[in-house]
Amino acid sequence: MPDLLPPLLLGAIQGLTEFLPISSSGHLLLAHELIGFDVANDLTFDVALHLGTLVALLLFFWQDVGSLLRGWFTSFTIARADWTDHQRGAWMLVLATLPAVIIGGLFETFWASLRSPLVVISALTIVGLIFLVVERRTGRHILIGQLSWGTALGIGLAQVLALVPGVSRSGITIVAGMLAGLSRPDAARFTFLMSIPTVAGAAIKKLLDLRAVPLSPADVASMLLGILSAGLAGYFVVRFLLRFLSQHRLDAFAYYRFALAAGAAVFLYFR
Repeated sequence: MPDLLPPLLLGAIQGLTEFLPISSSGHLLLAHELIGFDVANDLTFDVALHLGTLVALLLFFWQDVGSLLRGWFTSFTIARADWTDHQRGAWMLVLATLPAVIIGGLFETFWASLRSPLVVISALTIVGLIFLVVERRTGRHILIGQLSWGTALGIGLAQVLALVPGVSRSGITIVAGMLAGLSRPDAARFTFLMSIPTVAGAAIKKLLDLRAVPLSPADVASMLLGILSAGLAGYFVVRFLLRFLSQHRLDAFAYYRFALAAGAAVFLYFR
């Protein structure tokens, strides 16, 4: 039974940090450096992480996903000028997803080379500063359906930066959406919907990698516990964050990032 505790605990941690704008990959890498536990190369846990967070997103946004899928399929039957918001939104999400898929795949080795505590500490600090700067901008808010194609692509390009450990996919794309004129909650919603195909692709890739890996009953149990833990934590974090951002700025997450960066720097380089 003690061997079942790590996937439960780590699944909960990843479910929390995957959606909060504080960088799940950064927490993974720092956890490895601080406590000597390597989760980055643990295939079973990686599958549990991606499947768990994917399940959380699909459960929370099932109505949006259904509407967008219907919109995407029906968009082929009518002229683009007559598209509804759901049809246009579906294609915007496809467009916004492409940069991370293409650039991430083409330069996979380069992104992997950035996995170091110094990169994480720097990214945590820089993106935290970006939070504070963007929150102090004023402007008129627009709706998701009013985004231009170029703006949607720009938000997708911002998601590429999340391949750098410590940046945070949700964090960098939320501020990109805010810079485009979206409110905090709308930017977060667009971010989470945009991440569904990305997370699904990662989960499918990991499942294919598992085909040649023999799994013991203990491995299967660990994977199921990790999926359950990450999914439950992720679902409640998405729910919390959308409500939180409707009334609060990103400042608290910026200060958390500064504290984590400072603590990691002291522990790793000044002990």
